[in-house]
Amino acid sequence: MEQHEERSWYRARLKDELEERSKARSRLEHLSETADVMYAMSRAEFDNHPIQTRKIHFRHISSLLYMSGKYSSRWYFYRVAAAFQTRSFAKVDVREVVNPAKDLKIQQVAERNRLDPEQFLAICKRLRHVWPLLP
Repeated sequence: MEQHEERSWYRARLKDELEERSKARSRLEHLSETADVMYAMSRAEFDNHPIQTRKIHFRHISSLLYMSGKYSSRWYFYRVAAAFQTRSFAKVDVREVVNPAKDLKIQQVAERNRLDPEQFLAICKRLRHVWPLLP
């Protein structure tokens, strides 16, 4: 995953995620968006740009568990899709967790990982029919 030089990039991502969380209507949407907020904070910290404004409490355990399943599933989804395209797991070095339900995101993943965007999108569309993706 690409690191960014400016702390402002991480703050902007967190702001976007907090805004999406405030618009969540259902309990599942709220859980998903909370997981995204926690991911944005942990990614910033991991990339040496800590922006965490609140401590993560035990009451967030459900969001942490959800986040783990959500992003692990997405990460493996892209690895499998890339393996189908390259016809080998040995050649796969894709480490992405963006939402594979969005075609534009899939094309961006392909471009960042030097894969053919049209072919990768077609593979991902077929894979989405059988892959258990969390919102």
